[in-house]
Amino acid sequence: MSDNTYHSPVSITLPDGSIRTYDHPVTVLDVAASIGPGLARNTLAGRINGRLTDACDLIYHDAKLQVITPKDDDGLDIIRHSCAHLVGHALKQLYPSAKMVIGPVINEGFYYDVAFERPFTPADLEAIEARMRELIAKEYDVVKRMTPRDEAIRIFETRHEDYKLRLIEDMPDTQEMGLYFHQEYVDMCRGPHVPNTRFLKAFKLTKLAGAYWRGDAKNEQLQRIYGTAWADAKQLSAHLVRLDEAEKRDHRKIGKELDLFHFEDDAPGSVFWHPRGWAVFQSLIAYMRRRQNDAGYVEVNTPDVMDRTLWETSGHWHNYRDHMFTTETEDGRALALKPMNCPGGTLLYRHGLKSYRDLPIRMGEFGKVHRYEPSGSLHGLLRVRHFTQDDAHIFCTPEQMNEECRSVVGLVLDIYRQFGFEDVRIKLSTRPANRIGSDATWDQLEGALIHSLEEMSLEYQVNPGEGAFYGPKLEFVLRDAIGRDWQCGTLQVDMNLPERFGIEYVDEDGLRKRPVMLHRALFGSLERFTGILLEHYSGKLPAWLSPIQVVVCSISQQHADYVQDIATLLRCRGLRVETDIRNEKIGYKIREQTLQRIPFLLVAGTKEQEEGTIAIRSRDGKDLGVMELSEAAQWLNKEVETPDAQQRGDILTEIRSRLESQKAAQAV
Repeated sequence: MSDNTYHSPVSITLPDGSIRTYDHPVTVLDVAASIGPGLARNTLAGRINGRLTDACDLIYHDAKLQVITPKDDDGLDIIRHSCAHLVGHALKQLYPSAKMVIGPVINEGFYYDVAFERPFTPADLEAIEARMRELIAKEYDVVKRMTPRDEAIRIFETRHEDYKLRLIEDMPDTQEMGLYFHQEYVDMCRGPHVPNTRFLKAFKLTKLAGAYWRGDAKNEQLQRIYGTAWADAKQLSAHLVRLDEAEKRDHRKIGKELDLFHFEDDAPGSVFWHPRGWAVFQSLIAYMRRRQNDAGYVEVNTPDVMDRTLWETSGHWHNYRDHMFTTETEDGRALALKPMNCPGGTLLYRHGLKSYRDLPIRMGEFGKVHRYEPSGSLHGLLRVRHFTQDDAHIFCTPEQMNEECRSVVGLVLDIYRQFGFEDVRIKLSTRPANRIGSDATWDQLEGALIHSLEEMSLEYQVNPGEGAFYGPKLEFVLRDAIGRDWQCGTLQVDMNLPERFGIEYVDEDGLRKRPVMLHRALFGSLERFTGILLEHYSGKLPAWLSPIQVVVCSISQQHADYVQDIATLLRCRGLRVETDIRNEKIGYKIREQTLQRIPFLLVAGTKEQEEGTIAIRSRDGKDLGVMELSEAAQWLNKEVETPDAQQRGDILTEIRSRLESQKAAQAV
């Protein structure tokens, strides 16, 4: 039965379970108006039987309906998408020869790619925004019209919109297009869009950038106009404040100020770590190594380059080929730099027969992976081509799967808390259209993740179709100090790669069975996580993670030897220490080292040298007093303890107590 087959009466079931009945086909807006004028005024679109539609779309038969308003996430996306169309309307009025390409929604905003004979300037951006505001003030209706393919082609031919015609060519089986009319301007889109421009007042164009047709650097250069849009002026204002704060916290700027890393054109998308940055990076690895060791993981390492046949077996060659770096040997053998660690993990497991008594096996790997990312998408540490994953692969029996999932979820949430991320959201990404494995297998794997979350009473959001090609996954999204969300850790359950690689274990009944494979990363990319931390803490990393934890400053040159002795003492206690014995005033030294976000500044003068003491200041300018050297060393060691130190201490105390109890019981 087609959607426009009318059956009278039409019953509409609303989210609260109430039912409204109509004796004729109705639009989403009609239903909203029958509920109340306030809802009608705020109606942007509808979700009919789970599918987003325009407010003007007719409902011909019984359906479930959710009315979408600016308060809904879907409503915000619709506002942003419509703002992109509005960019086109304003742009064509100001620069008629410009050719419109595509204008999608992105995180917290939108963009429109445009072909134009000269580069746009900041002045052009201001002019486009001003014209958009003039158009919004007219509060004109945005009119949707489903248009036959041939007519859509004629419309865009008349308007000389070459890229729209090329997009239509890419849809040979589509015989009807959704066209949206903004007065004299027309654009093509799936929709939905706002019914009137009055919903678009809270917007701001933010920047200009370059782009390529279809995202391919081999194609022609385009210009990209970025913007942001929100439900109201208050939300927009808050966002612009966040943008301003984000610019101050930009990890690339902080990385340069603190001398942590840099990039070179000779190695695009790859990090050159400076000594201070490498100290942070290694501290992250050391922390994760301890946490994994405590949780029963063993650490392994697999080759960076492996044969094409391996990637064909895993499915990556078919599903991920465009993102892989490959080469060919003289004898015609194709090799690939690994984009993921999991095939290597399966080969490690396959080496030697495993018993059910060996499971679960938890293998952690700080593996270097390489993925081809378009040059235009590279962004400091946040988007690179060569990076390190804190990857782990857990092989277990089906009966152990739920417990292992719970264990991983508990570990990742605890680790994020220790890094200061209390607000963590969990997303469940289910089977994509392009996947391997049977529906029955996917049912089992998705069920395991859902069951684990529900047993832990954790809320989660479902992302339909966003899973990996070999299994569903959980994504852990962190909210940082200024309210931005970062997707970091993942947990995937997989019975497909074990099948493809033929890995087995011998069960207690002597039969060979397939293990379940869990893919797990908590930081995700260590490079990216470092960038997130730098921005979250605005460069003021926790003392345990700071590249330099202490700088010892001399008041004058005569105190240089004393300062060097103190630095040596503290280094022997495991602290990362530098000295500042330059012939500069102490106020200047303190100011400079404070700008370097050094957690603790130690100052030594004549009095301190004579008494064997040291004065201590925090990077926030707080005077922490004067301490005897051994006392200062002990105090600093406590201040730079890793966040898991107390946890490990508690575990040791508990074990000692248990052993003492057992000893006492045996003595009796």
